[in-house]
Amino acid sequence: MTPGEALAAECARFTAMGWMRGTSGNLSVVVDRDPLRLAVTISGKDKGELTPDDVVIIDEHGETEDPVRVPSAEAGLHGRIAAVAGAGAVVHVHALAPVVAAEFWPEGVELRDLEMLKGFGRQAHDDVVTIPVVANSQDMRVLGDAFEASFRKDVPALIVARHGVYVWGDDLHQARHRLECLEWLLRFKVETRRERR
Repeated sequence: MTPGEALAAECARFTAMGWMRGTSGNLSVVVDRDPLRLAVTISGKDKGELTPDDVVIIDEHGETEDPVRVPSAEAGLHGRIAAVAGAGAVVHVHALAPVVAAEFWPEGVELRDLEMLKGFGRQAHDDVVTIPVVANSQDMRVLGDAFEASFRKDVPALIVARHGVYVWGDDLHQARHRLECLEWLLRFKVETRRERR
């Protein structure tokens, strides 16, 4: 499967889940490490209707030499995450649970004693996982610096307040599985907080 085919398929999946509404969100996969190059979904298209041609190759700064295809403005953060975390794929969606969780816990969302943490690559018990939350910015250098300041090798996710969530993995499948599990965990956290009020 080509990077374009894989990215289009994942976008269709996330759109069906309601996590890539309108033209929101973007996904990427590393196609070369030296120098770092990523295939990333293009900007401004309904992610549920992407074709394998609706991707563009970017460098680690989110820049492209493609004269036609335009990457998302957030492509630079994908490059930064791939470079710093060594990720093979980065997924960015606008699922609601992470954004709501960040409203309640703006200093970071703490998760513990939940079986689904195993699917996020952590232990179900005796393990505290804090998902970092950073303020939103339209400047990808600012967001990239905030990501690096909060980065921990054992937490493959970042919530951007009032925006969305980034999750990464060795490949698109691992990133997808981690995202699906994290969204469940954050939904649980939000719903149980509401019930206790």
